Amino acid sequence: MAERTAPHVVLVLNGPWAFPERLLALLAEADFIIAADGGADRLAEHGVYPHVLVGDMDSISPTLLESLEHRGCRIMRFRREKDETDGELALREALTFGPRRLTILGALGGRIDHALANIALLAMPGLDGLEVSLFDGVSWVRLALCEAEVRGHPGDLVSLIPWGGDVFGITTEGLAYPLRDEPLYAGAVRGVSNVLLGERARITLREGRLLVIHTPQAHLEAPNAP
Repeated sequence: MAERTAPHVVLVLNGPWAFPERLLALLAEADFIIAADGGADRLAEHGVYPHVLVGDMDSISPTLLESLEHRGCRIMRFRREKDETDGELALREALTFGPRRLTILGALGGRIDHALANIALLAMPGLDGLEVSLFDGVSWVRLALCEAEVRGHPGDLVSLIPWGGDVFGITTEGLAYPLRDEPLYAGAVRGVSNVLLGERARITLREGRLLVIHTPQAHLEAPNAP
């Protein structure tokens, strides 16, 4: 019997979709789709429906909620008065699938407090060792604790931003402006808009947490509207 490969789970939050065709391409590759509350409406606008719906159901349209129930979607309801956001609850549910890769859509744009909170989810315990990214249709956002690899094309932008404090011992390979066992300090923006020289770059660090934001060259110009 062939060994089962750990799945790619795509989590859809209720943030805006800047370039739907890019997000739909990712959804087409997903093994499982989980929606956080109103994220299900974003999906339904494009004829896509989640396998699991998580949240307090204060954002999803009642008609869609009823439709998902009839479709056999697994629905996990929570009280409105809770400590977690719907996104955090949905991410915890995503971990129960034993994924190798987690992609989170609809996490950026819209309210700044929601966007920052969703970025903070990258530091959730239990995500270590998994490939977890936020994608807004333009840039990929990951959190590096020890190392990260960026795969793309020459000219892609790569920004390195300290998260939660200073970061020490950063070494990069494959970027136009290299770091050689150097720090990046919180409150400074030295690491913004580096450039990928080839098809991949490697970043290692000794101490701290580093947001790695990859903007492919092809995404720097908006595509034609569908």
